[in-house]
Amino acid sequence: MLETIRLLYDYTRWADERLLDAVARLPTDEWTRDMGSSHKSVRDTVVHIASAQWIWLSRWKGESPKTMWTPADHPTHASVRERWDPLRAELAAFVGALTEESLAAPLAYRNLKGDALSYPLGQLMLHATNHSTYHRGQITTLLRQLGAQPVSTDLVLFCGEKAKSS
Repeated sequence: MLETIRLLYDYTRWADERLLDAVARLPTDEWTRDMGSSHKSVRDTVVHIASAQWIWLSRWKGESPKTMWTPADHPTHASVRERWDPLRAELAAFVGALTEESLAAPLAYRNLKGDALSYPLGQLMLHATNHSTYHRGQITTLLRQLGAQPVSTDLVLFCGEKAKSS
């Protein structure tokens, strides 16, 4: 499982970077426009992805935050990137320190409702990468609805780019 987790987190970092570059081209009014999506706007969805990565990493490190990041605290693309970039580096370091044993070990945490839960760390990490992929897909749709150019974040494209650089 360790190789799979590392691959998926390298992919997630790559895909998030492409996503950040794509949304940075949006004017502020389109960045925050309520599009009726599950997280309303491109901004709200981007903040949700970053915040979910933060909350999961916090849980994996033994903390159980009680709230997610607030979209209103991120008025610009740059403000999200400023907060997300250090988190992405911290997540990469966490992934780099994993072992097969740590991935198999149960991890207890409290969700946002305060419920106590426990799953193997590896399952939680797979969930978190899948969650990010799901919401990047939503952002692709929102960008198209705004008439903006989305970018491909397909795993196979990442694998192809990685193979070429090896």
